[in-house]
Amino acid sequence: MVVTGILPVATAWLTKLVLDLLTTGASAAKLIAVATALAGAAATTSIVPHLVQYVRTEMDRRVALLAQERLFTAVGSFAGLRRFEDPRFLDQLRLADQAGRSTPSQTVISMLQIVRLAVTVVGFLGSLLLLSPLMALLVLLAGVPMLLAELRLSRHRAHMFWAVGPAERREIFYSQLLTGVDSAKEVRLFGIGAFLRGRMLSERRATDAAKRSVDRRTGFVQTGLGLLAALVSGSGLIWAVDAARTGALSVGGVTMFVAAVAGVQSSLVALIGQVAGTHQALLMFDHYMTVTSAGPDLPVPAVPRPVPTLRYGIELRDVWFRYSDEHPWVLRGVDLFIPHGTAVALVGLNGAGKSTLVKLMCRFYDPTRGAILWDGEDLRNFDPAELRERIGAVFQDYMHYDMTAAENVALGDLAALGDRDRLQGAARRAGIHDTLEDLPQGYDTLLSRLFFMESDKDDPETGVVLSGGQWQRLALARAFLRDQRDLLILDEPSAGLDAEAEAEIHAALREHRCGRTSLLVSHRLGALRDADSIVVLADGRVVEQGDHAALMAAEGAYARLFLLQASGYQDEADAPVVMGGLT
Repeated sequence: MVVTGILPVATAWLTKLVLDLLTTGASAAKLIAVATALAGAAATTSIVPHLVQYVRTEMDRRVALLAQERLFTAVGSFAGLRRFEDPRFLDQLRLADQAGRSTPSQTVISMLQIVRLAVTVVGFLGSLLLLSPLMALLVLLAGVPMLLAELRLSRHRAHMFWAVGPAERREIFYSQLLTGVDSAKEVRLFGIGAFLRGRMLSERRATDAAKRSVDRRTGFVQTGLGLLAALVSGSGLIWAVDAARTGALSVGGVTMFVAAVAGVQSSLVALIGQVAGTHQALLMFDHYMTVTSAGPDLPVPAVPRPVPTLRYGIELRDVWFRYSDEHPWVLRGVDLFIPHGTAVALVGLNGAGKSTLVKLMCRFYDPTRGAILWDGEDLRNFDPAELRERIGAVFQDYMHYDMTAAENVALGDLAALGDRDRLQGAARRAGIHDTLEDLPQGYDTLLSRLFFMESDKDDPETGVVLSGGQWQRLALARAFLRDQRDLLILDEPSAGLDAEAEAEIHAALREHRCGRTSLLVSHRLGALRDADSIVVLADGRVVEQGDHAALMAAEGAYARLFLLQASGYQDEADAPVVMGGLT
């Protein structure tokens, strides 16, 4: 960069020398020497930029990789879910990802460019001082309003990018609906493509309008600054011509003066642009720094207590919870005990707080009030990662991973990634082994049609998409792989299965959880009737608790819901008579 900055000044001086030597009748040897030096400067000028470009590109790659690693390491350290359910944080995360990929290397390059341009400006400005101190001062002063204006514009652009973030994220959301395989069926069946496209384009127009406003302001300001620069250089040119007429400047001097004025102005403009661009990039990089330095979202003790093997049980003691101070209470003073080695089922209508309670048990959130105790120890005294090593779970919103079948199972316990026997054993218990074995490449088949693996590039048709029930069984296989855990959480584990498959899976689950501490959540009450204890939640409170027989005898909320579901399987002639609100 330093060499690149010196070259324009050296070229201008060598050109001046050639012209002056030609007009004064200098010897051929001097002319050839200066001309050779000028040719060498030209050759260097043509070579150095290519070297700079290669080094810059390599630095971009390395720095972007490092920045991305640090960003996603920081994101992976967030133990809870609160930040991922905050739209403002998600906007900041998207900008952080963009800034992390480009800003560090861009800032380094900009600093080096500033050094290069500063060398050029100093060189030309020094030359101009020798020819006309007044013109040197005028050219330098003209750069001050340029710098102030460009810095202000860079702040406007940075604020604009933050302001349009939500609209850009909504635009991405609509575009994914229009192109995603998960939404393709409904989009076409319901004929909502035009509606979604209209929403997407509306968000795009809003962001374009905001960017257009900044671009117009930039155009007006830079036009005014360009006119100022033209006025200064035009005045200088008139002075140089008049000085040459009176003999104050030689022909080479005029050439040098014109080159110096143009060099100072162009280098100043580029220098100011680099300073403003670096300023804007650093403003955007603040999002990256905010995310990577955010720290834990859940309090973790400096010296966490080791998580003991569960011996006694898990207790919820007066647990209250809401997602923020603006949200209503989801749980209201829940008291519950899950004895070690027993199966406890959670029952309740939608919104009763069942899934929230599951999140608290996994410590994705902490209770707003009260405590959850593991063998008498508050979960907040443990390292969340170590706690979760003790838990196996199937969530109702289980994931589809666009990976191979073996990897989809192994994600339940990465220690088993290379242990095909363990993977197949878990798949057998989930009733999915035969299906996976029959795939084109068995367990090594990619379960996706979004892309293909390197081994499949000659035959991308080998990618397979499973049915909903088959994906459900894969999620169960991941849970079965964690068979040595202390707590098993099953949140609607058979929601996507047919009646026969459901019965088969529940039989496997009963065998698997035998002697294990289990928390079961399901709207299908028939699948829960063999639980050791059934807890009924309503409006965030425990309203009933007992085994199936006791709750049916109590003729309360559980009995009403159970009989309501059972009636759907009975013939009309066999339907029970409802009296007094109960059957």
